[in-house]
Amino acid sequence: MSVITFICAGQMASAITFPAMENGHEVRLVGSPLDRDIIDGLKKDNFHITLKRTLHDGIKYYQIEELEEALDGADAALCGVSSFGLDWFCDEILPVIPESVPLLSVTKGMVDLDDGTLVPYPVIFEERQPEGKHLDINAIGGPCTSYELADHDHSHVAFCGKNMETLKMFKELLATDYYHITLSKDVVGVECAVAMKNAYALGVTLAVGLSEKMEGKIGIQHYNSQAALFGQSVKEMTRLLELIGGGPENIIHGAGDLYVTVFGGRTRKIGTLLGRGLSFDEAMEELQGVTLESIVIATRTARAVRKLAERGVVSLDEFPLLMHVDSIINEGAEVNIPWDDFTMIKE
Repeated sequence: MSVITFICAGQMASAITFPAMENGHEVRLVGSPLDRDIIDGLKKDNFHITLKRTLHDGIKYYQIEELEEALDGADAALCGVSSFGLDWFCDEILPVIPESVPLLSVTKGMVDLDDGTLVPYPVIFEERQPEGKHLDINAIGGPCTSYELADHDHSHVAFCGKNMETLKMFKELLATDYYHITLSKDVVGVECAVAMKNAYALGVTLAVGLSEKMEGKIGIQHYNSQAALFGQSVKEMTRLLELIGGGPENIIHGAGDLYVTVFGGRTRKIGTLLGRGLSFDEAMEELQGVTLESIVIATRTARAVRKLAERGVVSLDEFPLLMHVDSIINEGAEVNIPWDDFTMIKE
């Protein structure tokens, strides 16, 4: 048995407690400052108020002030912070984690640098840890929704990091007959692939709203148009992987995650609203209070591509769907899918 400390009690981190507990480990779940109600509820009856699932008996629950106690004697730690808590995690949590405790992060995202380079969050974690500290930082990528993992639906993800022995250790801790894990040392490839899918999921789900608008009926779907946008997304994501130096095999994680995201969640909601004809501001107003990582990722990815185009590395014509999504978000453009640009023939 190993001791695993889960830091932040969001839906995905909490869902991963299921394979951890079922493999016989001691699980300590620590809430972030935003998770106080979640932890208070779990202490009463193990019911997670946002995951809407009852967690296993035997999990030990902690508020953030008890983090050091929860880390005492831990063999591994799992980071469940959302991308919006990145700075908080870097500033407040990384300094507290002992170097002897390897870290596995579920946080998906990337930032764009001034030269157009896209950098995934595990790299940011490494750069932001205290000077002289050397944490063993790893991450999870791939198509896996928290509630379906908690329900034991078969899921296939990738664990990535620099140290294969650490990755094997994490796989041994968490792999089950329903949680299937591939290991990869290509951190940039895996993590950028699954981050960029948020931008393209918004693009694909425009077709859902357009179908509803055309038919005048909520819930109606035309799958040809969705499939076409899905295919264009995979094409552009593959090119982006090439640009960042990620292995092409990682497209399976990005495309799989794109599929999952298109079929549910917050990104589908805003894409559908935009497709129905709402302006970006109107759609955001309707979804007031909902955090949308797809907006951040689409903006950052498009900004990076524009910088690369300025340097002559790429042509914007290679990314017509991404550029259209960006124009909707940041320039107030109306939805007008650039179908003809998808069919351009390369000379």
